[in-house]
Amino acid sequence: MESAQPTVYSLRMELLNVEPLIWRRVLIPSDIVLPRLHKVIQACMGWQDAHLHEFEFDGTKYGVPDPDGLHDQDVKDERGQRLDRLLKAGVTEFQYSYDFGDGWEHRVVVEDERQPRRLLGYPVCMAGERACPPEDVGGPYGYRDLLDAMQSEHEGEYDVDDEDNRVLWIGGFWDPEGFDVNAANKRLTKLRKLLVPLEST
Repeated sequence: MESAQPTVYSLRMELLNVEPLIWRRVLIPSDIVLPRLHKVIQACMGWQDAHLHEFEFDGTKYGVPDPDGLHDQDVKDERGQRLDRLLKAGVTEFQYSYDFGDGWEHRVVVEDERQPRRLLGYPVCMAGERACPPEDVGGPYGYRDLLDAMQSEHEGEYDVDDEDNRVLWIGGFWDPEGFDVNAANKRLTKLRKLLVPLEST
């Protein structure tokens, strides 16, 4: 018989294949379903949820069903899949992929399991470092090029007429070192208000 009161997982999310490391720590209910977890990862990392995604647990993939059958047929429907049930076999780490074109891969580690605190709303982002890369920047390689271009600008080697310059292409101000945990939690608070009941996800 399952407990009426779910526990809380501390998850550490790391964006792979980029340096320096971009990471987040978030506390979530252990019975969260994968569609909700996808939204939490997006909000914590700072992605815009503009592309497809996929989870992988111990070699099994979960994602959004493709009605046209054009994508990987081995991907199971993520709807209704609870995190605590997927971790029961001793799995303490899983993968989250976002934007198959750019190829953003995340390593998610379950750091610990704890009892919920009565006055703390979940999910909640506890910590993190460095800003999420801009959307559609070209994956880890494009991100590296962007950082190189910004460094060149800082050193006075920046050519404003370079059509391939990614600093101009992303538009606006973006600080690769900037991570605001309060902004992440504002997105999570808004997300909590929008989440539909568990039974319908």
